[in-house]
Amino acid sequence: MMKKSSELQKEDREVLLDLDNRGEAQTTDSYGSLQNGSFIPPRYFSAAAADEDGGASSKQTVPQLGNYFRDGRAKIDFVLVWEVRSRRKRRGKGKNEANCGEGESVPPEGSSRSERRKAQLAQWREKFVQNLEGAGLLVEKEETANEKKTIHFLKISAPWDVLVYYAEELCLRAPLQAQPHQNLNTSAMVLKRLCIPNAMTESVPNRPLDYYTCAFRKSKMNRFLGSGDHEAYFTNTQRHCIVYEILARTVYGKRKRAEVGVDRLVNEGAYTAAYPLHEGPFQLPNYESRPDELNQRQVLYYYWARWCKWYKYQPLDHIREYFGEKIALYFAWLGFYTAWLLPAALVGTLIFVSGVMTMSTNTPAEEICGSGAKYLMCPLCKTCKAWNMSEICTMAKMGYLFDHPGTVFFSVFMSFWAVAFLEYWKRKMATLAHHWDCMDFHEEEERPRPEFAAMAPTMEQNPVTGVKEPYFPEKTRLSRMFTSSMVIILMLCVVIIFLVTVVVSRGIISVMMYHTGSPVLRTEAGTIANISSSVVNLGLILLMGQVYTALAEQLTKWEMHRTQTQYDNAFTFKVFIFQFVNFYSSPFYVAFFKGRFVGYPSKYGTLFGMRNEDCGPGGCLIELAEQLFIIMVGKQLINNIQEFILPKVKAWHQKRAFSSVLGGKVSQEPRLWEEDYKLVQCEGLFEEYLEMVLQFGFITIFVAAFPLAPLFALLNNWVEIRLDAHKFVCEYRRPVAERAQNIGVWFNILEALSHLSVIANAFLIAFTSDFLPRLLYQYKFHNDLHGYVNYTLAYAPLNYTDYPMCRYKAFRDSNGNYTLFYWELLAVRLGFIIAFEHVVFFVLRAIDWIVPDVPESLELKMKREHYLAKQALAENQEALLVSRGQRPTPGSPETSSPASDASCRIMN
Repeated sequence: MMKKSSELQKEDREVLLDLDNRGEAQTTDSYGSLQNGSFIPPRYFSAAAADEDGGASSKQTVPQLGNYFRDGRAKIDFVLVWEVRSRRKRRGKGKNEANCGEGESVPPEGSSRSERRKAQLAQWREKFVQNLEGAGLLVEKEETANEKKTIHFLKISAPWDVLVYYAEELCLRAPLQAQPHQNLNTSAMVLKRLCIPNAMTESVPNRPLDYYTCAFRKSKMNRFLGSGDHEAYFTNTQRHCIVYEILARTVYGKRKRAEVGVDRLVNEGAYTAAYPLHEGPFQLPNYESRPDELNQRQVLYYYWARWCKWYKYQPLDHIREYFGEKIALYFAWLGFYTAWLLPAALVGTLIFVSGVMTMSTNTPAEEICGSGAKYLMCPLCKTCKAWNMSEICTMAKMGYLFDHPGTVFFSVFMSFWAVAFLEYWKRKMATLAHHWDCMDFHEEEERPRPEFAAMAPTMEQNPVTGVKEPYFPEKTRLSRMFTSSMVIILMLCVVIIFLVTVVVSRGIISVMMYHTGSPVLRTEAGTIANISSSVVNLGLILLMGQVYTALAEQLTKWEMHRTQTQYDNAFTFKVFIFQFVNFYSSPFYVAFFKGRFVGYPSKYGTLFGMRNEDCGPGGCLIELAEQLFIIMVGKQLINNIQEFILPKVKAWHQKRAFSSVLGGKVSQEPRLWEEDYKLVQCEGLFEEYLEMVLQFGFITIFVAAFPLAPLFALLNNWVEIRLDAHKFVCEYRRPVAERAQNIGVWFNILEALSHLSVIANAFLIAFTSDFLPRLLYQYKFHNDLHGYVNYTLAYAPLNYTDYPMCRYKAFRDSNGNYTLFYWELLAVRLGFIIAFEHVVFFVLRAIDWIVPDVPESLELKMKREHYLAKQALAENQEALLVSRGQRPTPGSPETSSPASDASCRIMN
């Protein structure tokens, strides 16, 4: 209904009167907190009570054991846990849910600091629970104890009136009308049109329904579907969000000290854990269970988290229903990225196979293999001897696999692939955001972080909310951020120092291999040195990554960012910058710097008294491919092993600690709050996104040297999806559902990497590959590359007395000066870079302009749903008036749609 301004003013006056009657109007010191319970206007309680009576005859859901209070009626929405060391065995004292205080007295004078701290935490808990009860929440206490320790569980439930009030305050969406399920899998629709059987599709039971929705309003309750079934009207994730919002607002100490919220209580140690319950065990009860008998967790385990489902579509609607939009978007992005890796892996594999098939047509390699003693090469070190070029026959042939015309095509292909992938992900993201009803979602004014509130020196008024909040001077924060930047630069210098150490060690290993006297070791000295140093480099990378992540966390905390979003963005930026340099510095050195500062006989460049490194016999690209294989694949393998083992070890330790409290006692029926406490606290999605973003950099920035990178990424991601799914379903406590409409700052990082890849591949082809030198030689001399090897070898200067007639690879004359061909080649290289970048970026901009971020069909659908939702509101209201024996009047307030309902969207 469209309310008139007088009606809105009347409603506001009712709220003000309710505030006066309650006598607890909030002051500006509370900054949105709940002191002595939250305020809910009495009209909500009376209306809710009427609805409870009216809905008594509706069909009731059978309570699931373990998810309810002892009365079997109140559903458990949240659990708070704290542990207390037992001085003596406690006897049935804490079973009274009406009084959940611990009854711990104030410690006497002269007590230790730890005892005073324990007493303070107990007082905070007691006041916190009292305020929760004042907010209308129901609480019930359980405990498990032995002679050493007592574990307390506080079960929290939100009654109908509280849910209704906060659903309206938080602008939750309410269903108006059901609609058919949509098929959002593009590949499924294509295969269906082509009449090809689709092995990836699977019918997953208990799929959430699709609805037309509008913002929830208590005054329009009768218009929404299912409003009579109070037990199932709000989904479990909605209930969790509402209860968590109350927990985050409730005061436990002094408001002026910002002693507010359950998160800070957990950080202070008052509670050891705070979590919503899983729907039940994930194990299937038996093999004969019907699909409709499975709970949501069992459905996700059976149809998603098991390894045998690696080739099936992910049930994204079920994931979103159980974990919320933020986690569902991560799995949607990971699945979308993995699907797009299929064509990239296929093309890359074909490029590699084509190199294998055409290896015999490589004229320069054939000339090297058949040269015998024709080309006497200058020594590789001061104490080394001259060698014949024919000794590197095998490496010359192997180098062709990573440096042939097909790799140039693949570089261009992957540049277009990266941008097209991001463009179509934006379209997919818009479709999912609309489908999940968060297209217009924007985070509200965020409350201060618990750590910020605890350490902020002063309180100041928030200009947006008009209430006092903890405040940290901006000037001090900027100075701290500057200091943090200096520390980051110092750590990046440490990475460079490690890189130089690896380079020097590689030279030492190469010389040692050469002096062994073995012909095999002397021939493969560069390869052995490169592989061994790459393995050492990988170990240093992983070690430095762990050290820096911990350092970045401390620096970000020290910078005192006010909100969690600001903290997350600052932390993400620090870690990514470091990991970017940490992982990519060595490949960048091999790709763009190695072999550039070697010099020539009698005038070699040196570093710490050692001759600067030159590229190996097969060229720098094959060394780059070896490094990429070891670092990328090695990192993926180690990460997968960690993700598989570490959660199980943590869960085993948690279960062992809890079992020691049980003392061998096993209850007849496992209690869900205890079973979930044995699980591991969810660690968020930061590490998951970081791993995938670094992988994206490997398969785009250096793809010219390693065309098999997309294939290894594809194989890893198939494993990664099931590993992450198993962690969230089986090993993590259930996280609080969070809404989101995109993947946040990670998309900006992906866009930056895709643009960097174009520049990197242009320089890689121009200066590291032999593609342009061969092309220019074919243009000027011989199209079949006969004589190319001899043309690329220069004679040592006359003043080089060790081996006067030895050869080395360079475009120089007998005096060591660059030849005309070198300068012509330099011009060709620079021209290629400019042409490559301009053409690719132009095509990318054209793709960005041609492909809209929101599909045209989706825009039309949104307009259509907007219209149908308003029609549904009008029809529901008309049916309601007819059922009351009233005759609707066209244009009356009862039959018109409210302005607030104009943003109706589709929702699960």
